[in-house]
Amino acid sequence: MGQRKRISAEERKEAKKSLYFAKLNNVPTSPRKMRLVADMIRGMEVNKALSVLKFSKKEASGKMEKLLKSAISNWEAKTEENAENANLYVSAVYVDSATMLKRLRTAPQGRGYRIRKRSNHVTLFVDTKFTNDNQN
Repeated sequence: MGQRKRISAEERKEAKKSLYFAKLNNVPTSPRKMRLVADMIRGMEVNKALSVLKFSKKEASGKMEKLLKSAISNWEAKTEENAENANLYVSAVYVDSATMLKRLRTAPQGRGYRIRKRSNHVTLFVDTKFTNDNQN
């Protein structure tokens, strides 16, 4: 690795130390369905977001709830504080499309229809209201 690449890699690594996030790769749900769930909790306080996800009927909300709990525990591990005392909120949620499984369904008159089974990557960021107010 060159010197310039090493320096920029170290800078990215240092910047990630101050971020608290969890990532879930290759979720077998279409990105459009997962974005509906992500839009429900974006910007919410953590406890309220957990209750919204728990009582949501969507299948993707179960996976998002588990991811949010993981992000909270990552925050607790990095800061060595308790999440109940902190004023945590969901600062950002990104849903990106992942690989697509392409299948063929038989159709009349010797044709075949393509079926695309989509999947996605979800990244969820958690932050405290206190640090965000100091920056502004």
